[in-house]
Amino acid sequence: MPSTSTPPAATATPSAFDVGAQWAAHNPGLDTSPMALVGLLKHATGLLSRAVEPLYAGAVLTAPEVDMLIPLRHATDPFIARSLAERLGLSRAGVSKTLGKLEKRGFITRAPNPADRRAALVTITEAGARAVDDLFPRQLAVEVGLLAGLGEDRARVTEALQRLVDVMESRAGQA
Repeated sequence: MPSTSTPPAATATPSAFDVGAQWAAHNPGLDTSPMALVGLLKHATGLLSRAVEPLYAGAVLTAPEVDMLIPLRHATDPFIARSLAERLGLSRAGVSKTLGKLEKRGFITRAPNPADRRAALVTITEAGARAVDDLFPRQLAVEVGLLAGLGEDRARVTEALQRLVDVMESRAGQA
């Protein structure tokens, strides 16, 4: 009698370790050592995105727009787009595109920079501040819940991730 259940291989998603081993088997000279770490980072990022996604359904801002507005929210001086891009680890083009959308909707203003005509000064508006004040605390509550299981390991994980960021930043220009 044929089985009506799906075979395990069809439902199981291979881990980054499994995929790395498969690539290494087919390409013995290929360095697959980053795959496990990068795979875990991508998986964690995906879990975080899926957890906060319901907060942004029908919201006036998207999660990436809130991420862009957060540094502006309590800034005492305007930012320039390049500084935002560096701070957020994003491309200048992506930041410029998002800022354009935010400006059209009244969440930021851009003014000429007297020190550099090529760079505009970016400031959050009252509408932008209200939107961030509404959405960001709710996002933080979701993140608190997601990370609560770390317990005493949280400091160690944070330290390891900071080390990872430091190494990647120091090597980014060398790639």
